[in-house]
Amino acid sequence: MTVLNAGPPTPIDGGTGLVTLVEASTFCLSDQLGDIHPGTAHGLFYRDARVLTRWELRLDGQPPEQLSVVLRDPYRARFVARKPPPHGVADATVLVQRRRMIGEGMREAITVHNLGSEDTAMTVTLTADADFADLFAVKEGRGHGHGCEYSVAEGALRLTGRSGSGRELAITADGEPEIQPGSLSWQIVVPARGAWHTVVHCQPIVEHHAAPMKFDATDEDSPAYKIRQWRATTTALTASGSGLNTILQRTETDLGALRLDDPEDGTAYVAAGAPWFMALFGRDSLLTSWMALLLDSALAVGTLRQLAKLQGKEDDPVTEEEPGRIMHERRYGPGSERVLGGSVYYGSVDATPLFVMLLAECLRWGVEPGAIRELLPAADAALTWIDTLGDGDGDGFVEYRRKTDRGLANQGWKDSWDAVGFADGQLAEPPIALCEVQGYTYAARLGRADLAEAFGDHGAAARLRESAQELRERFDEAFWMAGEGCYALALDGRKRQVDAVSSNPGHCLWTGIVPDERAAELVERLGGADLNSGFGLRTLSSTASRFNPMGYHNGSVWPHDTAIAIAGLLRYRHIPGAMQLAERLATGLLEAILEYGARPPELFCGFARTEFRSPVPYPTSCSPQAWASAAPLLLMRSFLGLQPDAPSRTLTIAPRLPERAGTVRLADLRLGSAIITIEATGTSAKVIGLPDDWRLEEQ
Repeated sequence: MTVLNAGPPTPIDGGTGLVTLVEASTFCLSDQLGDIHPGTAHGLFYRDARVLTRWELRLDGQPPEQLSVVLRDPYRARFVARKPPPHGVADATVLVQRRRMIGEGMREAITVHNLGSEDTAMTVTLTADADFADLFAVKEGRGHGHGCEYSVAEGALRLTGRSGSGRELAITADGEPEIQPGSLSWQIVVPARGAWHTVVHCQPIVEHHAAPMKFDATDEDSPAYKIRQWRATTTALTASGSGLNTILQRTETDLGALRLDDPEDGTAYVAAGAPWFMALFGRDSLLTSWMALLLDSALAVGTLRQLAKLQGKEDDPVTEEEPGRIMHERRYGPGSERVLGGSVYYGSVDATPLFVMLLAECLRWGVEPGAIRELLPAADAALTWIDTLGDGDGDGFVEYRRKTDRGLANQGWKDSWDAVGFADGQLAEPPIALCEVQGYTYAARLGRADLAEAFGDHGAAARLRESAQELRERFDEAFWMAGEGCYALALDGRKRQVDAVSSNPGHCLWTGIVPDERAAELVERLGGADLNSGFGLRTLSSTASRFNPMGYHNGSVWPHDTAIAIAGLLRYRHIPGAMQLAERLATGLLEAILEYGARPPELFCGFARTEFRSPVPYPTSCSPQAWASAAPLLLMRSFLGLQPDAPSRTLTIAPRLPERAGTVRLADLRLGSAIITIEATGTSAKVIGLPDDWRLEEQ
């Protein structure tokens, strides 16, 4: 089994500019020419293994000169280059275009244009190699697999992994290339003002199962068809504020590309992000699905179903599986125990309460009650884990301690080895109870109470609400740091407050575990210059000993983290200063996202805006990354004050949109059988198509 090591991945770009393409379980990293270079983290990756480590195009043995890259969708790109002119000649006359599309493998159309007045002859060569390395080996720079063996048969170059990996890649092409071990080449003559064209296919094979190569836009399994269907069935989100509108359109496209399909039942769920996390994750997929309810509730249902299938059933210290526990991640790479079946690791403390939270939220958003009822046993098993194995010392708080030295030392969303420490830099010793996890648990109990109420079990609903209130009171007593006006990051194994000031209490606002009498102080603390970088909340206060604005979890800014804090502030909008801080944080975050071409990265450095006018990139940040991509949806929902309650047929809306957002429009928003349109500007909103049996509450 492969366990994700804590901390950031190794750099993936040697400084030449990186192009990332992603579609479901396939992704490709190349330079801006479209070349994939050995000795780097470049590659074509399929089901958590690298199936190409070299993919280099040469014209007469020389690389072309890069002109531009056109990225229209997350799964395709057009690389435009020229053949360098001969020495002493000013202008080039040969243009080469590579149109690349990935899906279940890769399709690349290569066109050589002769813009000159004479015919031109040349040799076009593609060099290919593979190491079939496990994704984690590439991510962590631990080597480059075992290489491959070449064979040529039936017009195909076949690359086969050594050491019984069960992996192969078949490369075929038009134009009758000369195929040698490791290369395809064409001797061509391109007529004046004419062009030459070939199409190359790279087809992965896993344990003799060839990937279906479906790239025709009319095929239901093609990337283009799937993204078109996704757009047709989701809420259409637009804003007259141009910057916000661009961000929303990119969000929709990226989340569509990060969807994975279950071949057994056809449901879709969401992967965590590219390039390293194109797999089902517990925490990431659940939070992303929550944020994306505004766009598509079916994504949340599919994610819940997948996680319920993999919910823990037995005790296994190696995988950290426990009955009722929701998994952390599933992998399919060569380092996994089973290539086709994948391997599952359960070392997450927060995925289990988040599962229950999301299920309850799905009911509020109108998911069919039968689908909710089907998942109730999984929710109850999750709550049982929370109350027993998740609280190993019986103190009433959910905590974690890894079972072996192979597991993650920290099992919250900040899972770096050094992410949980005191203000003086001392690391917390397990078992560790994180503040936000208690908030998730509080919300999970209230959510399960709502589910019980909806299905007529009023006694269970009352018991769960009482339990939630008891947790709220114990939490406040144990975690509140009066001297800081903030909740402690965690309690350590000796029940001491881990006194570092961090962004984590923002999640506590989001879940509602914070009493009103504490909220005003917490709002003021979150707005301090040590936490608010000007582009979003730092993960750790700049006053802490371990603060590092370039640290993965110790001072950087994560868009999803800031968005959750903003949602929390808007939940407490009645508290003085909460609304104003939410607007400041949102403005800074959206301006940072626009600096990244409207695609929010996984994270960026936490330098103060007064020090750098633009956000400083974090070099190994994933992009697109699911919960970062979904963060603008949570911002929109929160500033709209949008709270549907399908069981009571009530829609609450309380818009507080910033002026720069302009008019925001949500068309074809599905709330169960109701399909409505919302138009909002500033503090006013219009709802179109709300059924007569629904009640609209405006605040």
